[in-house]
Amino acid sequence: MDTKTFMPSAASIERKWYVVDAQGQTLGRLCTAIANILRGKNKPTYTPFLDMGDNVIVINAAKIKVTGKKLDQKIYYSHSDYPGGVRETTLRQMLDKKPEEVIRFAVKGMLPKAALGREVIKKLYVYAGPEHDHQSQKPETLVIDTAKKY
Repeated sequence: MDTKTFMPSAASIERKWYVVDAQGQTLGRLCTAIANILRGKNKPTYTPFLDMGDNVIVINAAKIKVTGKKLDQKIYYSHSDYPGGVRETTLRQMLDKKPEEVIRFAVKGMLPKAALGREVIKKLYVYAGPEHDHQSQKPETLVIDTAKKY
């Protein structure tokens, strides 16, 4: 009995390009599906310590929806590295100024907190409007059904 465990190599990984329309989607549910695709968890050859994922382009990030009172109660913090330099920004202000960063921060928080996570987040491209710069990659349209697991 000489069975071998299949181990994918970096050369054997096939990467696809997907376009996801964020219009009317719930923020957390959408970002969970995107994080799983970026990691490659939707593939049968998924390996936790390898970057197996695909490239994801998110359009219409400014038209994302959230439930409850999150628009005014969810706060993003940043620090200037000076004493007392904490800055607070609500979700409503972020959606007005930088709607791309809302999705990027949410997905980044769902990825590993090490070199693998920093490598995987580079395959996420977020645009506030309906246009993107990746037509030459021939991306497939991916409809994310929030009831389905990805």
